[in-house]
Amino acid sequence: MGRDIIIKKDIKGKRIAVINNIHFAGKRMVDWDNVKEYLKAFVGENHRVEDTDDIIYIGKDLPNEFTGSLYTYKLKGAVAKAKANAAQGLPEIIRIAAHRHFRENNSEKHYRNAALGWYRYDSRFALPVYREDGGIERYNAFHASLIVRHDENGKMYLYDMIDIKKETGNPLEL
Repeated sequence: MGRDIIIKKDIKGKRIAVINNIHFAGKRMVDWDNVKEYLKAFVGENHRVEDTDDIIYIGKDLPNEFTGSLYTYKLKGAVAKAKANAAQGLPEIIRIAAHRHFRENNSEKHYRNAALGWYRYDSRFALPVYREDGGIERYNAFHASLIVRHDENGKMYLYDMIDIKKETGNPLEL
């Protein structure tokens, strides 16, 4: 699947990753197996967060965690589809991430892969809303938190995307 993602500034000057195609569409539920397969293409890549110069790696655990986490399991409707389609724009969503927060690792489950703790970044993305004739009517903007684990090897790995919320008010104006 081709990628058509651009980074723009909204009318308030805030950066947003605009995803111009809906690859994971459907009337009912998201096919998370297809999303997982799509994410595997990113494994091994790394992307720089412009605000902090942090390098975020895409590790082999991301496809399973992104599609199979408890957070993802609980998602329904538009937010589930937003997370699935945000997978297309992960490089850009990482690039524009901001407001890094640190948390100690308090879980034995992650004593190795998050030995140096966890980071959370805020980011934004937009998805098209289509008219009946197939043209784009508008874009809906979403906020998301990127969860990044700081491995004992010193590298930072994207672990999941959570707390996805549609931004209220007017649809995105570019």
